[in-house]
Amino acid sequence: MNDNFKDEAGEHWCGTQRQQVLAYLSSEGFESPNIGDWPAWHVAPVISVWAVESVELPGSIGWWAVSGDCPTDYTVCSGERHPRQALRDIGNRWQKAAVRWADGLPADGFGLRNAAQEGELAPLLLSRSRQFLTIAADDSNWE
Repeated sequence: MNDNFKDEAGEHWCGTQRQQVLAYLSSEGFESPNIGDWPAWHVAPVISVWAVESVELPGSIGWWAVSGDCPTDYTVCSGERHPRQALRDIGNRWQKAAVRWADGLPADGFGLRNAAQEGELAPLLLSRSRQFLTIAADDSNWE
């Protein structure tokens, strides 16, 4: 983890991101989501990955959420229970969606609340998806 924010600035940024994730998950229908007090992985002020507790298996991770200089999003935690999994899963989903949106097509199972913006935002989403996949692929980020 390369954290460009130290001490109070980093703590403030992480606290802000935590609140953003809580608000987003609540808006997505999560009832009182329980997330970590600190990100599972982060590079401030670019990205933070948050563990979200499973409703079915309390004490276990059920989802991963991301926030930062990217859209706030989440994915189910399955297989590899590591924040790296979240970046791979979300990066792949965003990449597929961005390609479809660029072609004027809807993405299967994924969309923006304002679908009219999807084509306009496709290049940005594609860029962020590639960033996520690059970060996930680089072993030096996960030592």
